[in-house]
Amino acid sequence: MVLAGRIGIVPTAYPLEFRRDVIAVARRGDQSRAQVARSFGISQSCLTRWLAMADRDEGRLELPSKTPADADPAEVRELRRRLKQVEQENEILRRATAYFARDVLPK
Repeated sequence: MVLAGRIGIVPTAYPLEFRRDVIAVARRGDQSRAQVARSFGISQSCLTRWLAMADRDEGRLELPSKTPADADPAEVRELRRRLKQVEQENEILRRATAYFARDVLPK
């Protein structure tokens, strides 16, 4: 449920018991996530997020390995090199934006 106001769309908080009930029904597997979400009056993305948070809180998730077993080491090195380059470019752009923005801002 969302409320439209002056600030914009603000999601309303649901009680913890309500969330637990929705998660329990969704985990039973009798209905699809879309059906569960619709029956409780929430969005499917909200339900998906609640399920992921519950899984994380309960330690149900298995963390993936750092790199897949079938990954090509040369490709991984190249991707890491490219990632480092992109991060450096982003830092340069962030600093340039800050530099030019200071001249535009009123004093």
